[in-house]
Amino acid sequence: MRGAPPRRGEVEELLREAAPRVLAAVVRRFGDFADSEDAVQEAMIDAARQWPTQGTPENPTGWLIAVASRRMTDRIRADSARRAREERLAVEPDPGPAANADDSLALIFMCCRPELTPASAVALTLRAVGGLTTAEIAAGFLVPEKTMGRRIARAKQTVAAAAEPFGLPVASERAERLRTVLSVLYLIFNEGYAASEGGELARTELTGEAIRLARIAHLAMPDEPEVCGLLALMLLTDARRPARADARGELVPLDEQDRSLWDSSTIAEGQRILNEAISAGAVGPYQLQAAIAAVHDRARRAEDTDWGEILALYGLLERVAPGPMVALNRAVAMAMAEGPRAGLELLAEVGPELGDHHRVHAVRAHLLELSGDGAGAHAEYVRAAELTASLPERRYLTKRAARLAAGA
Repeated sequence: MRGAPPRRGEVEELLREAAPRVLAAVVRRFGDFADSEDAVQEAMIDAARQWPTQGTPENPTGWLIAVASRRMTDRIRADSARRAREERLAVEPDPGPAANADDSLALIFMCCRPELTPASAVALTLRAVGGLTTAEIAAGFLVPEKTMGRRIARAKQTVAAAAEPFGLPVASERAERLRTVLSVLYLIFNEGYAASEGGELARTELTGEAIRLARIAHLAMPDEPEVCGLLALMLLTDARRPARADARGELVPLDEQDRSLWDSSTIAEGQRILNEAISAGAVGPYQLQAAIAAVHDRARRAEDTDWGEILALYGLLERVAPGPMVALNRAVAMAMAEGPRAGLELLAEVGPELGDHHRVHAVRAHLLELSGDGAGAHAEYVRAAELTASLPERRYLTKRAARLAAGA
């Protein structure tokens, strides 16, 4: 140990960053994902108890690998059926260089197996690669800790049953598995950026983890255009986060945000990564969504937004990755580019696919308000507020409805 003991927050950050490298090293050595993950969690608990009072070791990652490996050795020795494996594997580790980005990416692939539901893959990824505790993940998704614990346990059993050797999938499987990985990372980011439930507008611990994991994927696969596209999309979107809420934590819509609060360095990084992805040739859905975000980010004022370009990009996106939410966003772009009536006509076509979703009512309310139908807009805002599970969104929609009622 060296130096003054670190603050608890510093220890937590250090452990979170080290988690995927430590787990990768232990899984690579012992081959058992579920037991290795438990051993690493125990080692991190030991570190969280010791380091704030005794100081951080010279090689924190090596210390964690050594402690987790000793836990694995103890487990192996306790199981007589594993004695042959003990002789081959249970040796004191050399706390040298930790696993690289390829190892961390291999862990992400293991956590995002196609047999897992998106919810289970998200939970396991945050636990195993993100270093979050079960309690932290449960809080982020507003479910009881026991429920999240069972979800993670089932996911670990699925991974163990697959008995997949540690490492990246073979080339023939990688493309399909990569789509699952990127989808899981985007789910984590979206839940953090616009929480679907509860009293918080955003959960920065989730957006931060999603961006960090996307950086790992980008570092390991710098020539994969859609990995670049997803990282660029996250950065270009997250750059606007400082302006998304006012001093009271209330939602501020995009067209009313103080754009001087946007993070210009993050925008520049996202734009650079996007340019690299586009120059590679094939254009996928994450690159197109990043391009849309970039158009918003380069507008100094809301009225400077090039809605014609955004509409064209949504048209491309709908051809590459059609879906009701894409169509809903294209209806908004259509309204802004060609007038609210055009947007409402398109919304009438695509709205039924989303049913009674609160976003359909919120978009219809906005377009009706733009077209001058205050009564219709009021009714739609009220319905949207009734349906959303996000308290900040509900307050915002209720205020819009109240403003229209007051002006009637």
